[in-house]
Amino acid sequence: MSARREENKITLFLAGDLMTGRGIDQILPHPSNPALHERYVKSALEYVALAERANGPIVRPVDFAYVWGDCLQELDRVAPDLRLINLETAVTTSVDCARKGINYRMNPDNAGVIAAAKVDGCVLANNHVLDWGLDGLTDTLATLRRIAVVPIGAGLTRSEAGNPAIFAVPGGRVFVFAFGVPTGGVPCAWAATDDRPGVNVAAELTPGAVDDLAARVAAVKKPGDIVVVSLHWGPNWGYDVAPEQSAFARGLIDRAGVDFVWGHSSHHPKAVEVHRGKPILYGCGDFIDDYEGISGYEAYRGDLVLMYFPTIALTDGALQRLEMVPLRICNFRLGPVSRTEAEWLRERLDRECQKVGAHISLDADNRLYLNWDSHPGPPSGRNGGPVVRDM
Repeated sequence: MSARREENKITLFLAGDLMTGRGIDQILPHPSNPALHERYVKSALEYVALAERANGPIVRPVDFAYVWGDCLQELDRVAPDLRLINLETAVTTSVDCARKGINYRMNPDNAGVIAAAKVDGCVLANNHVLDWGLDGLTDTLATLRRIAVVPIGAGLTRSEAGNPAIFAVPGGRVFVFAFGVPTGGVPCAWAATDDRPGVNVAAELTPGAVDDLAARVAAVKKPGDIVVVSLHWGPNWGYDVAPEQSAFARGLIDRAGVDFVWGHSSHHPKAVEVHRGKPILYGCGDFIDDYEGISGYEAYRGDLVLMYFPTIALTDGALQRLEMVPLRICNFRLGPVSRTEAEWLRERLDRECQKVGAHISLDADNRLYLNWDSHPGPPSGRNGGPVVRDM
């Protein structure tokens, strides 16, 4: 139960892409064979070397809690009712490498890294869960269930992949549907069928797709239930939101009874919109990855990541508060940001959120808050100190 439990409200923890394969897997207690089939990089150990050249040595092996770093303290502080991540890694010993350029694999014996953060559910409807073939996916499903983590958006059949995960929370339930979208690199050929494992693919973001989901939501949703839709969509870099994405997300809220749209795929955070009281996260950015030391996109500051803590009313699904905690990846570990980095994130997110009618404020503890028309700022005196606002 949340440490700051409010009657008829729940708090979730959401983040972007958790990429625990490749370089991350190599520093954990049970690394996989490091061999890769990338164009330029042939060993996952090269990603470890890049990170060490950038920020100093990593003493290996690390324990399972290591990569989470300061994130674990924030989880203890907030004590969310539900913890959800997008796992962009096949957890497998499969050697059936898909010839797609980039392949993420983590040894199942390293699954304790997921358990270390007490994750409740992992979205698998993304462009890396089949990096090591169908055996890689079935291994991933089995491993997650072994550590009591619910897989979402992938399964052994079409029905299993498409069914929502259902989580009991104080006072109600949370349904999580997950879709992989071709614009997020998810091939339509990866879609699960009646007799083949795969992921839940939304081939097109059309009004018909909204209507299909609306019928499914109407069949299960009861008072006190919250419906979250996870969408792995859009390009890795850039802040623009495609018109079809915003139309689809708003349609899910307007016509399908969805309370929360959780988008990911971008390697950096994007705009947050509140539509009819319901939040749309267009892109959460990466959360844990092995990109440290790789050059080319420094202007986006992909090393700065966000923990998202939305508080939602069970009575009507309306967003009550959205707190975002910035962290920085260094030595494959999440640590604190400087004041300058927190202000940079606030400025960049505020610029994008203004386009959809919201603003971002920053408190004295470097925590960010979403401000929209009916919620002009974080609760008074919540964390102490002045709130820095965009003028």
